[in-house]
Amino acid sequence: MDKTKDFDNAMMPWLGKTMKLIDIFVSNALSQNGIPLTRKQVIMMKILFEKGPLPQSNLAFLTERDKTSLTRLINSMEKKNLVARIASPDDKRVNLIHLTVNGEKVFQEVHPVMLNVMKELQKGISPEEQSMVISAMKKIQENIQLTCKGCNSN
Repeated sequence: MDKTKDFDNAMMPWLGKTMKLIDIFVSNALSQNGIPLTRKQVIMMKILFEKGPLPQSNLAFLTERDKTSLTRLINSMEKKNLVARIASPDDKRVNLIHLTVNGEKVFQEVHPVMLNVMKELQKGISPEEQSMVISAMKKIQENIQLTCKGCNSN
């Protein structure tokens, strides 16, 4: 019996390879549009644009990143004047991460590029197929959360 067939028919290798290809595709699309950002930076900007200033601890949860990698991400975005750390008026020990005016402007430039990326990636996939994929991904995430106590990244 060919043991490699077990992997060929499992979703995990397909998910991993697809995510790698998506990262490359997004990176190329951003680069071709003269946008010097990573996919992770775009995700952070989207969260801040939609949810407003947030404490770093909330961002760690929302981005599913550990505190160290989140700090590195925020530092790199701060150097690009995309975000700013501002002490919370309620608790000076808490930094609120804000999207700067420049960050908002850059996000407005990125948004249509990302919409186009999603449109390209979903080309030829029916709404029913999209719904099935989303449903399957949700079940995988639920399975991970139910069976892996230490898998939470924050």
